[in-house]
Amino acid sequence: MTSKERVRVSLAHREADRLPVDFGSTTETGMHVSCIENLRRFYGLPDVPVKMHEPYQCLGLIEDDLAEIIGTDVEGVASDVTWFGFKNGNWKEWKAPWGQVVLVAGDFNTTVDGKGNTYIYPQGDVSAPASGVMPSSGFFFDEIIRQGPLPADDRDLKLEDNLEEFGPVSDEDLRTIKTAADSANRKGKAGICVLGGTGIGDIANVPGPAIKYPKGIRDITEWYISTISRRDFVNNIFEKQIDTALENLQKLYDTVGNTIDILFTCGTDFGTQDGSFCSPQTFRELYLPHYRRTNDWVHAHTGWKIMKHSCGSIPDFIPLFIECGFDIINPVQLSARGMEPEFLKREFGRDIVFWGGGVNTQWTLPFGKPEEVRREVLERCELFAKGGGFVFNAIHNVMAKTPVKNIAAMLDAVHEFNGG
Repeated sequence: MTSKERVRVSLAHREADRLPVDFGSTTETGMHVSCIENLRRFYGLPDVPVKMHEPYQCLGLIEDDLAEIIGTDVEGVASDVTWFGFKNGNWKEWKAPWGQVVLVAGDFNTTVDGKGNTYIYPQGDVSAPASGVMPSSGFFFDEIIRQGPLPADDRDLKLEDNLEEFGPVSDEDLRTIKTAADSANRKGKAGICVLGGTGIGDIANVPGPAIKYPKGIRDITEWYISTISRRDFVNNIFEKQIDTALENLQKLYDTVGNTIDILFTCGTDFGTQDGSFCSPQTFRELYLPHYRRTNDWVHAHTGWKIMKHSCGSIPDFIPLFIECGFDIINPVQLSARGMEPEFLKREFGRDIVFWGGGVNTQWTLPFGKPEEVRREVLERCELFAKGGGFVFNAIHNVMAKTPVKNIAAMLDAVHEFNGG
């Protein structure tokens, strides 16, 4: 099978010739730039600077030579605009606080304060307030809350203030996406598209990291409060956001048709380590109608499968995701409460594809021994691969300081399971 065929078979809940693998196709299935550099050296690949294509989490681009060794079956299909609103390209060198020299976008501009904290700016404009900060001992950026005073009367809140980042997709972005889709197809890879604008309530979007002077409800705490105290207002934001998203999805389909395989729509987390951010009833009242509206359109007009990302403990939400029309759940955080792999596969494996869950990235991968990593990966593959409906990935991104021997042990175990 080609990679595309292999992924499509698994998405149809059938077993392929081997287990499909994804590393690097999305901002939730990637690797930190330091891990990629260490892997390249481990495998004896040319020692070239890694491109930091996603500066928020400092994720690196997995080039074709490393992707071949990993055995990735999926490629990302997205615009080249970063989380902070500037485009990738015109690469230049940047020495990260941990000492690694990486390549960053030409408009990647930072400043450093007297304590060694590194600040990054929306659209690369250092004259605007910084929208992200990397602590001196950090390995990725935290968003900076830049919310101004809210009106004393909620009736004076303006919907458009929280809709600024959800506009029409540009022709330039569509051309970039088309080029990426064509590239994935030439290589026989499955394509997963991240268009943007469909992630309702995604807390990483709320502070507006790409907006120079954000208005509206931009404080994370205030946003969560607003889902209760200003529910009608938040509901109206979601409705207007999806109005635009559906127009953009039509433009996307007109551009790439069914040459892509998966649409990543939403990264809103509903789980914490031990519980959830809201009740299932709140999900049903506030989120479900908008998810259904998006997913029903996609299923009615395209052949795409739809991915939903949610970290944490979500056993009570997976049935709701299925009801919403989501086909795939990522990252399958098996270390969270109630997320036992046997339970998930038994209860939901016929109705939703598990994309991730391949190894515990909180404990086993960063702190275990290589043999412990191998054993856990083989156990997860044996369980989840039965009957299809599984694409191997770690649980979320592979983080900085993960031992390279453990990453290699993870990849070797997948290859071992696949018989190669």
